[in-house]
Amino acid sequence: MIKKFHEKELDEIYVEGSNKEVFSGKLLHVQMDTVKLPSGSTATREYIRHPGAVAIVPVLDDGSIILVKQCRYPLDTVMWEIPAGKLDHGPDEDILECAKRELSEETGYSASKWQELIAIATTPGFSDEVIYLFKAEGLTSGEQHPDEDEFVAVASFTPEEIKRMLKSGELYDSKTICALYACELLK
Repeated sequence: MIKKFHEKELDEIYVEGSNKEVFSGKLLHVQMDTVKLPSGSTATREYIRHPGAVAIVPVLDDGSIILVKQCRYPLDTVMWEIPAGKLDHGPDEDILECAKRELSEETGYSASKWQELIAIATTPGFSDEVIYLFKAEGLTSGEQHPDEDEFVAVASFTPEEIKRMLKSGELYDSKTICALYACELLK
């Protein structure tokens, strides 16, 4: 779904054997590489390795959209966003299976109709994270079963309510906004 492009005048080339792991945590891994610049000189690049993720726009039969609310510690706030989660088995994990799992875990819903939307590079200046965005319809409610360290509230909102939340600054999660626009729900 994502494509990589190269141009001799812009590419930075990894210098063989130069990578250094600066930090390795449960989710994130910080790496520092030396690269050869198009000018011929070298520079270092620090970046975060991330396994990738999925995010889902769950749309109810009446057109309402299910959002989840959870604490986002780095921003010191509770935020509304679409259900999402990382690829637990790395970049080779089937993204649709991951999306189905995350929708069920965070909301309790399952879907009979899935549409792969787009992929987004969240912060390409310092992370290799790519999030694959989906739309889920034909929803059936079930039992929410979030991860042990995850506390998630679930609610549904009409497209008009979501537009109001965007304008008021109540909804500002980038993957959510990208996915809603990709679904054309914010016309």
